[in-house]
Amino acid sequence: MEARSNFEIVYIRFTTIMNKQIIVTAAIYGVLAVITGAFGAHALKSKLDASQLEVWHTAVQYQFYHVFALLFLSALNPLNNQLEWSYYLFTFGIVLFSGSLYLLATQNLLGWEWLRFLGPVTPLGGLFFILGWVMLALGVLKKP
Repeated sequence: MEARSNFEIVYIRFTTIMNKQIIVTAAIYGVLAVITGAFGAHALKSKLDASQLEVWHTAVQYQFYHVFALLFLSALNPLNNQLEWSYYLFTFGIVLFSGSLYLLATQNLLGWEWLRFLGPVTPLGGLFFILGWVMLALGVLKKP
């Protein structure tokens, strides 16, 4: 059995830590998606109108889609630069896309009309999602 170089050992540890980080991120976002989904279906159902509930539902839906994307990404070991970028783009895409939609859906309920400024943030989050999928494809194509 060949001895591994220090670089190989450090790289293996880094990819293991990165994969754990991806799984933990997915788990946290997954828990939050279940909570926000249930909150929307039960607590907000009588407080938001149909269009606001639809916006809330879209936020939950896209959050879940990208939780599954993160879990898939964690199985691609070892990660390369494109796959790492995919992780960051999906992670921040969830915050920007779903997060802005949650706030926009509840702005009237919260009495925070100033949240309208978040309108342009939602498409930015969507762009992050698109770029995350592109990086995923490029990262997989780069793998041996």
